[in-house]
Amino acid sequence: MHNPTSANPLSATSVTASVQERFADGANHIAGRLAKGTSGHTHAVVDPATGAEVYTYELAGTDDVDAAVAAARAAFPGWSGLTPGERSDAMHKFAAVLDEWAEEFARYESLQCGKPIKLSREFDVPGTVDNTAFFAGAARHLQGQSAGEYSGDHTSYVRREPIGVVGSIAPWNYPLQMAAWKVLPAIAAGNTIVLKPAELTPFTSLLFAEAAIAAGLPEGVVNVVTGAGKEAGEHLVGHPDVAMTSFTGSTGVGKRVAEIATATVKRLHLELGGKAPFLVFDDADLDAAAHGAVAGALINTGQDCTAATRAYVQRPLYDAFVEKTAALMETVRLGDPFAEDTDLGPLISHVHRDRVAGFVDRARAYARVVTGGEAPDHPGAYYKPTLIADAPQDSEIVQSEIFGPVLVVLPFDSDDEGIALANDTPYGLAASAWSTNVFRANRATREIKAGCVWVNDHIPILSEMPHGGYKASGFGKDMSAYSFEEYTQVKHVMFDNTAVVRKDWHRTVFGDR
Repeated sequence: MHNPTSANPLSATSVTASVQERFADGANHIAGRLAKGTSGHTHAVVDPATGAEVYTYELAGTDDVDAAVAAARAAFPGWSGLTPGERSDAMHKFAAVLDEWAEEFARYESLQCGKPIKLSREFDVPGTVDNTAFFAGAARHLQGQSAGEYSGDHTSYVRREPIGVVGSIAPWNYPLQMAAWKVLPAIAAGNTIVLKPAELTPFTSLLFAEAAIAAGLPEGVVNVVTGAGKEAGEHLVGHPDVAMTSFTGSTGVGKRVAEIATATVKRLHLELGGKAPFLVFDDADLDAAAHGAVAGALINTGQDCTAATRAYVQRPLYDAFVEKTAALMETVRLGDPFAEDTDLGPLISHVHRDRVAGFVDRARAYARVVTGGEAPDHPGAYYKPTLIADAPQDSEIVQSEIFGPVLVVLPFDSDDEGIALANDTPYGLAASAWSTNVFRANRATREIKAGCVWVNDHIPILSEMPHGGYKASGFGKDMSAYSFEEYTQVKHVMFDNTAVVRKDWHRTVFGDR
């Protein structure tokens, strides 16, 4: 554990002052303005690196959700009525504002999440700017099927239309990127949106909504309500004026969201938990695989549903992989998120840190903790990078989503066994295969049941490519043009071309031919 020098001009104290000043008027952003919540309850955002309260605000209640939905509904006719080119121009300006405010976004993200500043600056923020620029262009390509005479007597074509007001719920692990993944395809398609961020991490979602207004997007197109899931979240999902819900979070909460959404027969998109396998064949580049495993397991302190969590290593490489990966993990530097050389920040909270520690402590009864497995002597919610070996496939540490800096390594013998083990959890969000044999790697990409399979890498995402899961990891896609399938209605339009009064098919209903 290391600490920055006292001369470091970038600190939690200075960023806290900025946050408190910027959001003094509240943690909701409705119809272009900040507003205080009306639930009667307050919530404190805690810096997980120090345990200090940095911002206290009034939580949104059902009245605030109603106001935000009303604002989105009022903005919908004007926004959806713009040409694709006009929406595209507005979103290009949005991307430019985000880029201009990049450092502020990075600092706010690191304060509320405990992310190392280099991760916020080099991953979260530029990824969000790129995503915005992508959807600015994609807004001009919302096309339906070309017109044609499919019946012979009619001309048919397909319209792709916005759904209406979208109500989305984003998680705390990537507050900025997840806000963008919800907002951008929705508004590019002509919808308006009410976003509920996690109560723990509202800052960058609010700043994102401010940036939309600064870029000239109409008031009410992007709204944010920060409230508790049981009150604000469930009311948003069940709201009769919300036409579609998109949720990212745990599989357990996703089931509850689905119950509420289906009761009101609205469109639903779920991006849920993961337990990504990291499959290393015996012809893999061992050094590359070990480096990839450490990066893939520890990104965002392991609080990533696509993080590498289960490394299956073919028997000839198993011992060497465990040794190399453990050695690399021991070089990872824990410290102040605002120190430029920090590699790993804290977990989101002490409660979550204790949950992660509980998984590891229980695993000691049936597996070997190779390195880590404890919290450092520090007031923040830190946990050391942890490597566990020799756990049974059916054990809790292998089957359950831990959401922390913990990688489990298991051996396998045949290729058939390795692929079977990779598929042997309820989840199917992401996976990777490591091999220098193209046929072996290609087989793995075909047979692993996951929404994304990387080969000889693990984690990179692209705005142009879809993100979403199989099985208990949910359904539907974020990012890419495929996401428009979630945020648009498809309408068939059919014109008669004959001008014949009495059609031949009418006689099947009345009269004779």
